Amino acid sequence: MNGKTAPFFILLAGVLWGTTGTTQAFAPESAHPIAIGAARLAAGGLFLLCMVFLAGKLDLKNWPIKNTLMASLCMALYQPLFFSAVTLTGVAIGTVTAIGSAPVLSGLLEWLYLKKRPSAIWWCSTFLSILGCVLLFMNKNSVHMDPAGLLLALGAGLTFAGYTLVSRDLVENYSSLSVVAVVFTLSAIFLSPFLFIFDMSWLGSVRGLTVSLHLGILATGIAYFLFSKGLVHVSSSTAVTLALAEPLTAALLGVFLLGESLTAVSWLGIFLIMMGIGVLIGSSQNSGRKIRAAES
Repeated sequence: MNGKTAPFFILLAGVLWGTTGTTQAFAPESAHPIAIGAARLAAGGLFLLCMVFLAGKLDLKNWPIKNTLMASLCMALYQPLFFSAVTLTGVAIGTVTAIGSAPVLSGLLEWLYLKKRPSAIWWCSTFLSILGCVLLFMNKNSVHMDPAGLLLALGAGLTFAGYTLVSRDLVENYSSLSVVAVVFTLSAIFLSPFLFIFDMSWLGSVRGLTVSLHLGILATGIAYFLFSKGLVHVSSSTAVTLALAEPLTAALLGVFLLGESLTAVSWLGIFLIMMGIGVLIGSSQNSGRKIRAAES
């Protein structure tokens, strides 16, 4: 893989993440959202651990413990923060605040810790994409401005941005498969108490098991592996903006699989998200061509 294809790996990860909401809609009614998140990480961590052992790529020599713990903690915190925010303030506001704040917070973290100022193209793309997210969710009825919910949603955005920033440093020096396997196994361990706090009997049903396996293997294991592969050649701020393909996919799946309807404003939001992502990919392609031309 090279810098030219890296953005598409991240886009594909966003598409897989976008199946999460639709998949949860098919989960048994007794499944609590936080319990689903804990089961998702447990299944994803186990899947990735099996993959890295089969590939023989797990080498913990000189492994950066501090960064690994930070990435694992960020991912573990993201699950309860996001699901709690959605519960308190509704799907629309919770999702827009969490997903929409992540790119901006990622850019600020890069600026603060890496002294790397985001480009004008990135700001333009991020603005278009976030505006698109806001318009996309304006058709939802579950809008409730709860201050605690907003803070939790911002916390979710911050933890995802933090995970991306730390993970990029890890994948630059270690195998992407090894990184996600170690990080998600630790994240699953951090969230394991929830497996005993909430009723997990729904996992005994065929539907519950299918939902947890889909979320764990496709929407977590494979998705975050692709995301990590793309991070090798893409900055963390750019990656988080590209990941806004997630709400785009979720909205389209809601229309075509769950029978949901979108207003003209929401379709405009989808167009703006696609435009923002397109601008960012075009910028990445141009930057890659300039680098290759300079090297030759």
